[in-house]
Amino acid sequence: QVQLVESGGGLVQPGGSLRLSCAASGIMFSDYTALYVTAWYRQVPGKEREWVATLTTSSITVYADSVKGRFTISRDNSKNTVYLQMNSLKPEDTAVYYCRAQHRRISTLGYWGQGTQVTVSS
Repeated sequence: QVQLVESGGGLVQPGGSLRLSCAASGIMFSDYTALYVTAWYRQVPGKEREWVATLTTSSITVYADSVKGRFTISRDNSKNTVYLQMNSLKPEDTAVYYCRAQHRRISTLGYWGQGTQVTVSS
């Protein structure tokens, strides 16, 4: 079973940057990279969880319009870790950020991390 642990959240001023990490365990890094599509989501209390960015097994990146040009999703295969670099942060980016790993062929194999809080405020 894959376990995902996010880190890197915190309090930052508008215009600042943060880098979130999502470390995967319980799987060999070669299998993780080849078999799992990884994504970041975020959620504000009282609202639906919102998709932010995806990194496919072919290293294709896709972003929500609200973060395009400001956020970058990437992966370090040697560390089994996916990152979300967030620049030019806005107060509306405040949320709990979650990473997700979804098996590219088996729909029932999907995993969530526990979430990390990002607060953008002056």
